[in-house]
Parts: sequence; structure tokens; C-alpha cells
Amino acid sequence: MVKEFNYRGLSKADLDNTSLEKLFLLFNSRQRRSLTRGITDGKRKLIEEIKSAKAGKLSSPIKTHLRDLIILPYMVGVTVNVFSGKEFRPVNITTEMIGHYLGEYVITNKKVQHGAPGVGASRSSLYVPLK
Repeated sequence: MVKEFNYRGLSKADLDNTSLEKLFLLFNSRQRRSLTRGITDGKRKLIEEIKSAKAGKLSSPIKTHLRDLIILPYMVGVTVNVFSGKEFRPVNITTEMIGHYLGEYVITNKKVQHGAPGVGASRSSLYVPLK
């Protein structure tokens, strides 16, 4: 039996029918503050692109640099390519992501893999043969 997702006691269908004012009360204070302070023009444009992609009107992938957009219930099911600082990484939005930021799902740094020290890196590397 598959466990049904609930966000703070509400199912996906209930979240879709909830008004934005009541939905704001379910979010944490950081998300509430961000949403009540207003939506910028860039975020508004991205939200319109997501709505048109959900309706099937958009054929090209959605690319964005906006990592601080909070995921709302109507965004579920859309794939958004988020910029990681080097490339765009696809993020498929699921119900478990509601209330989180887009940038949380795209890592911006890589694991550091140290190599051998170069010439002049330290006093001990002074005697490392170059061949």
C-alpha cells in the first residue's frame, strides 16, 4: 500500500483547493515572510511559464536562475531547469517539495578532489622530481 502524501495534515487535493492566504499560514515563518513581501517581476514571469507548461502550452523547457522561488502546490508535476552556477540542472517538482525553495534541489558546489602538489606549492615539493 502506497503512503499518501500529506502536507501539515492536508492532502494534495486539499492543497490545490486552499486559498493562498490559508496556504501561507501552513508555511514556516521564513516562507511566509518571503511570500507576503511580494513577488518580483522575474518570479511572476516564471510562475506564468510554469502555469502554461502545466496546461501543455509550452514546448520548450523552463530555464531559470531564480533559486529562491518557493514551491507551491500548483507547480507539482512540472520540470524546471535551475542554474547551478555552471549549468542548468533539471528539477522535477513533486508533492514532497511543497514549501521548499527551488535552489535546495540543485547543488552549487562539487566535491573537492585534491591532486599532487605542484612546483612551489610547499617547501617539501621543492625536491619532487619533475619526471
